[in-house]
Amino acid sequence: MELLIQNLEKTYPNGVKAINNISLRIGAGMFGMLGPNGAGKSSLMRTIATLQNPDAGSITFDGIDVLTQPQELRKRLGYLPQEFGVYPKISAETLLDHLATLKGITNNSERKETVKYLLQKTNLFDVRKKNLGTYSGGMKQRFGIAQALLGNPKLIIVDEPTAGLDPGERTRFHNLLSEIGEQTVVILSTHIVEDVTNLCTSMAIVNKGNLVLEGTPAKALETVAGKIWAKHVDKKEIPVIQAQYNVLTTKLVGGKPTAFIFSDGEPGDGFLPSEGGLEEVYFYAISA
Repeated sequence: MELLIQNLEKTYPNGVKAINNISLRIGAGMFGMLGPNGAGKSSLMRTIATLQNPDAGSITFDGIDVLTQPQELRKRLGYLPQEFGVYPKISAETLLDHLATLKGITNNSERKETVKYLLQKTNLFDVRKKNLGTYSGGMKQRFGIAQALLGNPKLIIVDEPTAGLDPGERTRFHNLLSEIGEQTVVILSTHIVEDVTNLCTSMAIVNKGNLVLEGTPAKALETVAGKIWAKHVDKKEIPVIQAQYNVLTTKLVGGKPTAFIFSDGEPGDGFLPSEGGLEEVYFYAISA
C-alpha cells in the first residue's frame, strides 16, 4: 500500500504557487507533513483528497489513478480538513449514522456498531445524544476525527487535527492515530513539531509550496547534529544577534529569553552546544 505523488504543481488564479513540483512516496504508517501556515500543506492535502485538481503531475494510491478515478479514491479515504462544519441542531450519534450511510455502510446493525465504536474511540459516547451545536471546539474536532474513520479507510488525511484539543484529548488522539497507522497510510499535516516527533516514522517539511526536507525524523536530526548553539540573552540583544548569526528561533527557557543559532563551528560569544531536536530541524529547513 503506497501513495505516490509525482511532480505535482498547483498555482491559484491570484498567482500564488501553492505546490511547486512536489514528489513524495508515502507508505503505510504515520507520515508527518510539517510547515508554517501558508506553506502549501492544506493545498497539497486538498489535492490528494480530490477536492481540487493540480495543474500538473500525478497521484496514485494502491493502484488507483487519483486524478482520473477520484470516486475510487474516496471509497478508501478518510479526511479531516482544517476547518469543517457540523449541523448544530443534530446529535453526534444521528449525524455520524447519516454519514455512515453516505459512506456505504447500509446494514443497520453494522452501522450501529460502527457508530458506537467510533464514538467510544473518540470519547464522545457519553454525549452522543447532545446536539453538536452545544459541543466545545475540542469535542467538534473529535467528532471530525470520528467521521474521518468511517468505512475503514486505507488512506487517512488529517489537517491540523490537534488544534483546539486539550493535553488529555491530544494524548487520546495520538494513541488512536498510532493504532490506526499500523495498517493504513496516515498523513498528519500540522505546524506542531511535537506531534510529528511523537507519532511519525517518516516526514516531510514544506515551505512556500516547496518540499524542503524529506525522510525519517532520525535522518532529519542528522542535519543539525552538533550545529545548534544556544545562550540566554537580553531582549535588546536579539536584533544584534540576528544580524551576526543564523538565528533559528528565540524562546523562553526557564523564564529567560534564549537564542538558538545554527553554526558549523563553535561561534564563541557565550554560545554553548545545544542538542538539536526536530523543532530546530524545522526552523533550519524553512529558513534555508
